[in-house]
Amino acid sequence: MNYSTPVLGFTATSGTGKTTLMELVIADLSQKGLSIAAIKHGHHPADPDIPGKDTHRFRQAGAETVMFASKERWFIIQELQNREEPTLSQQIERLSDHDLILVEGYKNDNHPKIVLHRKDVSDAKFYKQLSNVVALATDDTNLKAEIPLLPLSDHAKIALFIKDFFKI
Repeated sequence: MNYSTPVLGFTATSGTGKTTLMELVIADLSQKGLSIAAIKHGHHPADPDIPGKDTHRFRQAGAETVMFASKERWFIIQELQNREEPTLSQQIERLSDHDLILVEGYKNDNHPKIVLHRKDVSDAKFYKQLSNVVALATDDTNLKAEIPLLPLSDHAKIALFIKDFFKI
C-alpha cells in the first residue's frame, strides 16, 4: 500500500514489548525533529473519555461525534453505532500531515512492519506468516533470518533503521 506519509508497523505476539518499544522509538524520532503520529489497534473496547466529564455526558446523551478542543490539544470521539470499523487506510488518511505514522497492530495489513521477537515469549518464525516485514527486532543472538535483524533492546538503532529505511 502506498500512502502519502511513510507508515511503519510494529507487530508481535502479546507480551513482547511492542508498546514500550514504540514509546521509546517515538521519543527518539520526535527528539530528532520528526512529526510522529501513532495508531494503536485495539482488540477490546477502550474508552478515553471520563464518565461525568462534559464530552462523556454529550456521548451518553446521544451525540455520534464529540470534539474536545483547547489551546493544548484536541480530540474527536466517534461512535461507530454498528458501522464497520474504519480500515487502517482510512485511519492513515486522517493523519497524513506528519513525517511518519507508526502503527501498533494491524498485523495482516500490507504496510511495512518490524516484527518483535523475544526468544522466551514468541515463535521465531512468526514473521514469515506476515506480509511486508522489513526487519526483525530480537533479543535472540542466535537467530538467522533473510531480513535485517535489529537489537530489541536498542531503540536508538531501531529509530536509525526507520530513518534510513524511509530516508527521512
